[in-house]
Amino acid sequence: MTTLHRFSVSAAVLALAFSAAAAPLWTPVRDAVYLQETGRQLPTEQPVFAVAVLDGVIYAGFGDGVRRVNGEALEPVPGGPAEPVRRMRALDGALWVMTEKGLHRFAGGQWAAVSGELFSDVCLHQGHVVAASGARLFQWDGAALALLADGEGAVGPIRALASHAETLYCLGYDRLFLFDGKEFVTARRMNVEFGALPSKDLRDIVSAGSRLIVATHAGLGVVRGTAATAILGADGLPWEECLGLAPGFDRDYWVATTKGAIRAVDGEFHYFMGPRWLPDNQVNAAACGERLAVLATNRGLGIIEYEPYTLQKKADYYERHLEEWGQKRMMFTHKLEWDGNRGHWTREVSDNDVGWSTHYWAAQAFKFAATGDPEARKNAAAGFNAMKWSEEITSIEGFPARSIWTVGETGHQAEGGSGGFAAEWHPTPDGLWEWKGDTSSDETDAQYYYAWVFYQTAATEKEKEKVRDHVRRMTDHIMDNGWVLMDVDGKPTVWGRWDPEYFNGKGKYAKGLNGLEILTYLRVAHAVTGDAKYLDAYNGLLERGYAEEVVHQKHVSPTPMIFHSDDRLAFYVYYGIMQTETEPFMRGVYRRSLERSWEIERIERIPWFNFIYGGLTGNDCELPEAVAHLREWPLDLVKHPYDFTHRADLQPPKGYMPYAKVERAFSPRETNACRWTDNRGEVRGGGGDVVDPAGWLDAYWMARYYGMILPPETDDPALLSVPRRGLQLGAPPYDGPPMPNVMD
Repeated sequence: MTTLHRFSVSAAVLALAFSAAAAPLWTPVRDAVYLQETGRQLPTEQPVFAVAVLDGVIYAGFGDGVRRVNGEALEPVPGGPAEPVRRMRALDGALWVMTEKGLHRFAGGQWAAVSGELFSDVCLHQGHVVAASGARLFQWDGAALALLADGEGAVGPIRALASHAETLYCLGYDRLFLFDGKEFVTARRMNVEFGALPSKDLRDIVSAGSRLIVATHAGLGVVRGTAATAILGADGLPWEECLGLAPGFDRDYWVATTKGAIRAVDGEFHYFMGPRWLPDNQVNAAACGERLAVLATNRGLGIIEYEPYTLQKKADYYERHLEEWGQKRMMFTHKLEWDGNRGHWTREVSDNDVGWSTHYWAAQAFKFAATGDPEARKNAAAGFNAMKWSEEITSIEGFPARSIWTVGETGHQAEGGSGGFAAEWHPTPDGLWEWKGDTSSDETDAQYYYAWVFYQTAATEKEKEKVRDHVRRMTDHIMDNGWVLMDVDGKPTVWGRWDPEYFNGKGKYAKGLNGLEILTYLRVAHAVTGDAKYLDAYNGLLERGYAEEVVHQKHVSPTPMIFHSDDRLAFYVYYGIMQTETEPFMRGVYRRSLERSWEIERIERIPWFNFIYGGLTGNDCELPEAVAHLREWPLDLVKHPYDFTHRADLQPPKGYMPYAKVERAFSPRETNACRWTDNRGEVRGGGGDVVDPAGWLDAYWMARYYGMILPPETDDPALLSVPRRGLQLGAPPYDGPPMPNVMD
């Protein structure tokens, strides 16, 4: 009687909480068109010292002359200088090449030797090409160079030029000065009156609107008027030893450094380093064309191209990627590994395929709820069929398999299991399949998550009955076996334990998370089935102290207890418990737990966490940062190696605390695509696998479902989807027996 009273009163409280969430504090972000990077490389045996882009053609300067890019090859440019190239500029419809023996001009397909003297730079100033040689300036009159100013004895050698603020600025090797049209002006009060550049070892300059940017060996200098300030690692600059600068193509500029290239745009620094983007990390020079950046390194060219995209188009691209790369198998999604013996990519049938795949199924369910797409609903239902099959295949009622292997298929069958033990694969009586046992809470968390998502968003009435049956079977199994998953050997699995004996012994550390898990299972089971026994069991566990450590479920010390994979598990169950708990006191407990976990996690900027927090609370959830993360995912899902131990910007951003040993999050553009278990602050990473994009899809379509991301305003098909090509780029397609239908 008391329980019924508590439930009826609290239903009103829940209604009030959800009505508050209907007027959220977050501001939706439009799925606007943005520029998506893709990279390619042209390796060379010789260093590339200079680059330029003229009329869409890339030119590269070598120790023996100039070559241009033709498709995926570099070819000589007939008639060009056969001498070491120092610098190149594309100006006024011509290619200007500075070599160790002179200045050359290429225009209209013809080469001309302009001068036999050594020139350091050329620039376009007030409609004229101006060139620097030593301390002298020359102006091109269309046929020859004419002396503009001679600073010999007054100024030192000029290293670089920039037309800025209707003035010609000159960069010496240790100072900045200007030419006012009549004479060189070196007085400090006319150049850098206030402040100072970060170093006297000056490398290059470029005009960027109201700012004159100066590259030095110890950071960037910014000159506004006659005031100079520095941009260093503490200001977000990834690396400080700069070599050169180049104007960009969209109100940006590029920095060539001894360790990668940096794009400065909209107050941010995009870092391009490592084999994802570059043949070699020392970038000798940079140049830009239309939505294009070219980076010269000692081992070839890194070419970064930008294409208009929306996130909806990117979602469709990742759907195609799953198909073309063989990452979908029946309704399961997989990461790929390189099989050196076979010479091709192969699917990993892993420790938790069913759990990983719930992200893809949830994405389909949210997509259907957001758009009404019938194909998405079909996929969501097929996903639930796969999940239900994972439980029925074991022949242990309520005990789900971690993964399912098809006997005889091509792939990598996981060999490892929980706690360092060997994998437990069990054959089915028909000989067609093997299922992986020793199931953990990773699996059950994922299954309750998707059961709740599917039930709420995409299931028909008939399918809802199947959800009730599935949830009932799993929950009864755990309850009937004393709050454990009981394996085929009649013993609890290693990580499937929520029993008092475990919490009072070696699992004491897990009481917060595992307590939250089992309380969520019971609440979801009650919400789905309406069976009071689950609510009674829930209240019984509360009386036994199961919620005592829930608020502090996320460990921040000691270091061995910080396990980022558990963060995903916690947010799986937050999603269910915050939508099914109705009692005010317990809602407060769970909400405080969520608030604490969110504060710890938000530094990592994992969008799935952001969207769950914002969807459940209506609070600000750093939507712009979450959307930026989705946009920054690369289209290439191979995990390339990277090492950021050298970076100058390894400080927590303002407003964040490194509670869990994450000093700052790195953009997936700079590192790799990831699963939501990854530590986004790892300074080293990459392992050659191909990430499956299911987590990205779950996050995006969840945000669309909640209205956090608004649909694109464009109706251009080229900005909303990608064509299907029928290619096979990764693992060979699955060719085994079809997944059984367990829904009839």
